[in-house]
Amino acid sequence: MNQTVQKFFTSESVTEGHPDKLCDQVSDAILDAYLIEDPYAKCAIECMATGNTLIIAGEVASEAVVNVEEEARKTIRKIGYTDSSSGFSDQCEIQLRLQKQSRELNTNASRERPGAGDQGMMFGYACDHTDEYMPVPIYLAQRLARQLTLLRKTGSVPGLQPDGKTQVTMCYSKDGFYIKNVVIATQHSPEASTQEISKILWPKMIQVIPAEFLNAEFPVFINAAGDFITGGPAADTGLTGRKIIVDTYGGWARHGGGAFSGKDSTKVDRSGSYMARFIAKNVVASLMAKECEIQLAFVIGEEKPISVRVDTFGSGTLPDAEIESYIDEKFDMSVYGIIEQLQLRRPVYKQVASYGHFGRSDLNLSWEKIIKID
Repeated sequence: MNQTVQKFFTSESVTEGHPDKLCDQVSDAILDAYLIEDPYAKCAIECMATGNTLIIAGEVASEAVVNVEEEARKTIRKIGYTDSSSGFSDQCEIQLRLQKQSRELNTNASRERPGAGDQGMMFGYACDHTDEYMPVPIYLAQRLARQLTLLRKTGSVPGLQPDGKTQVTMCYSKDGFYIKNVVIATQHSPEASTQEISKILWPKMIQVIPAEFLNAEFPVFINAAGDFITGGPAADTGLTGRKIIVDTYGGWARHGGGAFSGKDSTKVDRSGSYMARFIAKNVVASLMAKECEIQLAFVIGEEKPISVRVDTFGSGTLPDAEIESYIDEKFDMSVYGIIEQLQLRRPVYKQVASYGHFGRSDLNLSWEKIIKID
């Protein structure tokens, strides 16, 4: 007897109160503050949050004057860490370790025509599985994470605290795909138990899952290890750039390894990844392929990528080589061209430092726009 072959794929997301995501948001809030004053500011800002301490380090090349500590406290406050008794709050100790960017890095190219800020390779991906051109597992995990935060901030589920995670496993077969299981971890106050929260949480969470994915029953695990009272940096040290898979495609597509947050647009880890996503999305939107992965590679100081690779995984209406030639003709993939076309000297980064940099239909992002390509 032939059995239907099933394959599973899992992606996770985290809320804005997760310690790693808190650090990403602080890094990008500081970057945005510099860009408001100086669109040509060069920044590489890293944070570590542990206990009731936040350390802000990195390099900056700018004449702008930014109150870094206040930007950090505002970000922490907006996330929801305002109660000092929780072990971490906006009144935490902040240690500043920012320094000027080295002369070699700051002068590798002109101000107007910058070269790549470092070597590296980066990937962009798109598919036709969702209206957002994103893989289903990360699409659903991100929606659930945003909903978890919304329920906390609106008070719809009493007792929720900032830290939290979501996870979705999809089952794929020749007959289609469906949700296999959902995992939710949410910090809560001592007054509310996991048992109490579970009764009212899931009916409000499931509302953000489109009906097309609710075609089968599935188990939901909420705080599977029991109560989750101590969270955030008080329980788990956070670092900028430690959620790069959450930031992108949930592991469905490849990743170049470089983090995004805290980096200005001359750092191709960020701008190159945004451009690769922009190109891949428009290839799929133009019906050249059902899915598309773009790889770009740069060398420090050079304006243009030293290699471009297209992979449509056999789904293309044209050979990959033809699509690659087309891309080379239609898109300016120099660092300058990327920055100008995607308008990356603007303070637009903090808004994507949680819940994903791609597939954000809730935001007006230049690298998510669909353009007409003939």
